[in-house]
Amino acid sequence: MTRRVPSSLSLRQQAPAQAQSSISAQSSASSSFAPIPASASAHLQQAASPLTSSKHFVLADMDGRPPLDNRACMNCIAKLSASEVSQVNWHVDEENKCKLCAVRDLKPEAFTKPFLDFLRENPTVFHTVDYFKTKLRQSGYVELPARDSWSGKIQPGGKYWVTRNGSSIIAFAVGKSYKPGNGVGMIAGHIDALTARLKPVSKKPTTAGYVQLGVAPYAGALNQTWWDRDLSIGGRVIVRDEKTGKTSSKLVQLDWPIAKIPTLAPHFGVGMMGQNNPETQAVPIIGLDSSDGSSAELLGSVGAFVNTQPPKLVKLISKQLGITSYDSIVNWELELFDSQPASVFGLDKEFITAGRIDDKLCSWSALLGLLHSTERDEDSYIKLVALFDDEEVGSLLRQGARGNFLPSTVERAVEALNPDTYGPGLIGQTFAKSFLLSADVSHAGNPNFIGNYLAEHIPKLNVGLVVCGDSNAHMTTDAVSSAILHRVANLCGAQLQDFQIRNDSRSGGTVGPMLSSAMGVRAADAGLPQLSMHSIRATTGALDPGLGVQFFKGFLDFWEQVDGEWE
Repeated sequence: MTRRVPSSLSLRQQAPAQAQSSISAQSSASSSFAPIPASASAHLQQAASPLTSSKHFVLADMDGRPPLDNRACMNCIAKLSASEVSQVNWHVDEENKCKLCAVRDLKPEAFTKPFLDFLRENPTVFHTVDYFKTKLRQSGYVELPARDSWSGKIQPGGKYWVTRNGSSIIAFAVGKSYKPGNGVGMIAGHIDALTARLKPVSKKPTTAGYVQLGVAPYAGALNQTWWDRDLSIGGRVIVRDEKTGKTSSKLVQLDWPIAKIPTLAPHFGVGMMGQNNPETQAVPIIGLDSSDGSSAELLGSVGAFVNTQPPKLVKLISKQLGITSYDSIVNWELELFDSQPASVFGLDKEFITAGRIDDKLCSWSALLGLLHSTERDEDSYIKLVALFDDEEVGSLLRQGARGNFLPSTVERAVEALNPDTYGPGLIGQTFAKSFLLSADVSHAGNPNFIGNYLAEHIPKLNVGLVVCGDSNAHMTTDAVSSAILHRVANLCGAQLQDFQIRNDSRSGGTVGPMLSSAMGVRAADAGLPQLSMHSIRATTGALDPGLGVQFFKGFLDFWEQVDGEWE
C-alpha cells in the first residue's frame, strides 16, 4: 500500500505554532545550535511584535525552515520579531554566513536555495499564486478584491494586489509622492508551464491490469522528455459545502510520484524518440487494478463528477483534503508534474536543474524584485508586477495577457487615486509615461548546437538578463527601450546580454507585444537564460534567480529617474 510521507511543505505549515515556543528552548534543544549569547536579551527587547514580519526574513524565505539553515548575525537578529528569532541559528562563521545580510545586500547566491524551495513546493499555477499572495501579505501588501469597489481604498504610499481566476496576480506599490498622470514601471511575465492536465472524464478502462489516467497536453507537454518520468499530481479542487451551500476551491498536491508514462523497449523495433501518438501512447499508469472486474465502483450519486474519475484517485484526493462526502467535489483542475525536486548540479554547483523553470524563474525574481524595491518619500510613480496564466497557449483567456487584466487594473488604480479628474486624458497621460518590461526566459548558448546561434548572440548562464530583439516584432524591444534597460543596468550595477535568433530560425512568443499594443506603452523583452526550453526539466544558472532580483529591483527603483532623462 502506498503511504504518504511527511513533506517539507506540511512541516512549514506547522511552523507558526512551533515558532511560539520559548526562545531559550532553542539553546537546549540540540547541541548543533550555537548557545544564545548573554548579550542577546538586549536584542530581544528590541524585537518587534510576533505579528510583525521582518522584510528580509520574509525575502530570505526563512519562515518555517529548519533553524540550522537560518544563520543570522546579531545585528540582523536585533531587527526580528520574537517568533522569527526562535527560528534562527545564532552561529555565523566564514563558511556559514548570515542569510539576512546576504539577502539585504542582494548577493546572487543568497537566492539560489529560496528559488529551489519555491519550485519544489509550488508545482502548479494555483500554488504559485497562493505563494505570492502569502509573500505579499507578509510584506504589507493589501488585497483588492476584483468584485469590490476600489474607491477610497488606494492611497499614495499604499501597496496592493489583485488576482484573477486564482492563476494570475498583479501587485503594485504607489509612490508616496504620487502625482496625477505619473506613469507605471511594469514588469510582466507568466507563471504557467508545460503540463499534462486531467481530462473532464479521466477514468479509463483497465488495460493489462493497469489503472490509467486520461490526460491532455497543455502547450507542448507530453513530448519525449515526459517519458519514464516520476510524475505527481496537484491543482485545485472545487468543493461545495453541503451544509452552507457555499462553493470554494482547495489546493492539493501529493508529495510522492503516482504516475509514469512508460516507454516501449527497443526490442519491439519501435523508435521511442520518433513520432508517438499522444492520445494512445502517452497515457500514464497510476496503479494496478485490484478489482475483480464484476462491477464498476461508484463513489458518488448518479451523475456525480467523481464517477468520471478513477475511484482510487478520488479517495486519495479526498483523504488529502479531509473530504468525507465525495458528492461535495463539484469538479477539479488537476495536472501532472515532475516530482523530482529542483536541485543544483555541476562541479561547483553552478547550475540549477528543475521542472517549470519556464517561466517561474523570471516571475519569481520579478516579484521578489518588487518586494525588495526601495521605498522613498520622493517616489511619485507606481511600481507594478503582473504575472499571467495561459501564456504557453496564446494568452487568450481572461487570466491571460491578451485579456484586460493589466490595463483594467491600471485604469482602476488611477481612477481610485484621482476620482475627481479621471478620464481618457489622464489614463492616456499615465500610459505615455509608463514602461513595460516583458520578462520571459531566453535561450542560453547550447554547446552541442552552437551552430544554431549567431556568433555574437550567445547568452551565458550566471551573467545577467538577456535583452531579446526580433525584426518581425515577436519581441517588443527597439532602440529606445534597449537603451532604457542598459541605462537601468548601469545604475543598479547589473550586466545585460543581447540575443537575436538566426534568420533561419524563429522566435518564441512573449506577453510583451500584446500588452504594449493594448496600452501603447514603451516596452522591451528581457529575461533570464536557460537550457532545454520546453523540456520537462530545464537548466539555468545557480546565480540567475538572484541576478534577476537585482535587475528587476533596479528597474523598479530607477525607472522614474531614467524616464526623466528622456526628452
